[in-house]
Amino acid sequence: MSSTEGTVGAVVRPPDAAAGEPAAPSPRTILRRRALAHRGITIGGGILAFVFFLALAAPLLAPHDPYAQDLGRRMLKPIWEATGTWAHPLGTDSFGRDYLSRIIYGARVSLLIGFAAMILSGLVGTALGVAAGYFGGRVDMVVTTLVTTRLAMPAILIALAVVSLVGSSLEIIILVLGLLLWDRFAVVMRAATQQVRNLDYVAAAQAIGCSTSRIILTETLPNVANPLIVIATLEIAHAILLEAALSFLGLGVQPPTPSWGLMISEGKSFMFFEPWLICIPGFALFALVMSVNLLGDGIRDVTAPENRT
Repeated sequence: MSSTEGTVGAVVRPPDAAAGEPAAPSPRTILRRRALAHRGITIGGGILAFVFFLALAAPLLAPHDPYAQDLGRRMLKPIWEATGTWAHPLGTDSFGRDYLSRIIYGARVSLLIGFAAMILSGLVGTALGVAAGYFGGRVDMVVTTLVTTRLAMPAILIALAVVSLVGSSLEIIILVLGLLLWDRFAVVMRAATQQVRNLDYVAAAQAIGCSTSRIILTETLPNVANPLIVIATLEIAHAILLEAALSFLGLGVQPPTPSWGLMISEGKSFMFFEPWLICIPGFALFALVMSVNLLGDGIRDVTAPENRT
């Protein structure tokens, strides 16, 4: 009888949950694994990290002063040409300046303008979009009118007009681009805020008497951060391209500052005889913009609600 009772007890005894069963991964761990497995994030993030390294370590990596002119060594060929020399691996420009050094220092200009313009436009657009989405009514109507007015004006034409009137410098370019690229932030943040403002945690915060500013800062903004990050990466690429276009037209960063767009502009006179003067900064600009776009698309894919597991 006792043996039977022991057998029955062994059958009904619940299994030990802690014995040999791995713990379920946290959402943050799952997100990190998905990000590392996403090809766009790894490739785009790797290229962007490399450009950041070049920009930060430019004084250590650049073999020459990017501003130093040597007319006796002007228009030297890069090393893949028969007459190339390792003293100037990417050759020299029409003023005898080392092209590799100017490419490395040009990364600083592109990243500075891209990130500074993104931060400025992000602050303006996010503030307007969150206000329109949270308060609605007349606030929403005013913001929508501002966005519609901004979309009716081509950004490149407005930038050209403003820069030609007030002059061009690094600070002016950042200010003009930052005040022209806020519309996408406003549109996305308005839609995202409208989705979360009626959710239970926002209603609970309102019920316990939290102030409007606290609800927006602690309940709304953290839950619309994912689309904000995606838009921020795309606007960095947009600002970098606009700066390159302005510099190419002679209304952006002024010489002798090393800028990839300005280098393309300076090399266009020799494009049929020395095409590498355009191809090298053009490829650098292409790689940077592609890496930012790949990173933004990857973040969008990984953080999309339908892709979370």
